Amino acid sequence: MGRYLKSFIVQIGKDILIRFPKKVLLFGTFIKEFNQFKSRNDRRFSVTTSDMYPCLKDKVSTTPFDHHYIYHPAWAARILSKTKPKEHIDFSSILSFSSIVSAFVPITFYDYRPAELNLSGWKGGAADLCNLSIADNSFESVSCMHTIEHIGLGRYGDSIDPQGDIKAINELKRITKPNGDILFVTPVGKQKIEFNAHRIYSYELVLELFEGCTLQSFSLVPDEGGIIDNANPGLVAQQTYACGCFWFKKNI
Repeated sequence: MGRYLKSFIVQIGKDILIRFPKKVLLFGTFIKEFNQFKSRNDRRFSVTTSDMYPCLKDKVSTTPFDHHYIYHPAWAARILSKTKPKEHIDFSSILSFSSIVSAFVPITFYDYRPAELNLSGWKGGAADLCNLSIADNSFESVSCMHTIEHIGLGRYGDSIDPQGDIKAINELKRITKPNGDILFVTPVGKQKIEFNAHRIYSYELVLELFEGCTLQSFSLVPDEGGIIDNANPGLVAQQTYACGCFWFKKNI
């Protein structure tokens, strides 16, 4: 039985080496460095195999990041630093945006799944963006970023509704004051829906959905990364899954 077990373990080892050679090499380097560290340990900390925590993917030449989710909050924060609203309302954008910007602009954050966050300058609450219990023309500065594309697809526990995105955009426009700002971000490119992840919009469709608003500026995070301020709208049709950053003003 022992001979068969040993043969089985050896075969598994060979299969792992064949299928995941890079991971095996990385782990081999990890073991070598672990032994080096342990032999040089200054005894302030115990170094044991039971406390190993291999991090095998971090030896890279530049800091990795998600271009969509780094650039679009940075884009929005720069606009707020210019417009300086007395209060800003954010609907379901990445939470780090409102948590950081609340240091210099009071922010209320609403989400279908409310956040439990305790920070000065930040308030939160629950809201269904398709049916907001907020009066018309309430706010001068509103954002909804990388969110609309999900609404109505059931991904986050919301109801299935093919027109959920339209209803949500209409609500954003309704609650914004005339001449107020709407910062809107969504995937753009060749128009399609990838159920139940997201929708991808054409530039023209976004403008159509924001009828009654005037575009102030458009920036683009293209497929290859980076950000293009005041981007040529014609670039959008060449993209597969880019990030469109639209600054609208609601018409008076």
